[in-house]
Amino acid sequence: MVEVRDATTVVTVRYFAAAADAAGCGEEQWTIAVGASLGQLRAALVERHGQAMERVLDVAAFLQGDELTRNLDEVALPQVDVLPPFAGG
Repeated sequence: MVEVRDATTVVTVRYFAAAADAAGCGEEQWTIAVGASLGQLRAALVERHGQAMERVLDVAAFLQGDELTRNLDEVALPQVDVLPPFAGG
């Protein structure tokens, strides 16, 4: 009998502006379940980085490939950029 284990994948999360300040770094690697949503990734980011990150993520968007989204139900792709609002735009 073959034992089935939960599959995981590595996601690179890149932080910009206030998100980088809240994370204390510009980029980190996360191991998450295959098919995990951006909402699940968001929860993990808040758990690790606390209220400062939560405040940023309340107004941030996620860039995956060429798509900018705030839809937390979307599946997290191998690279996720956290983009807070930038001054003047």
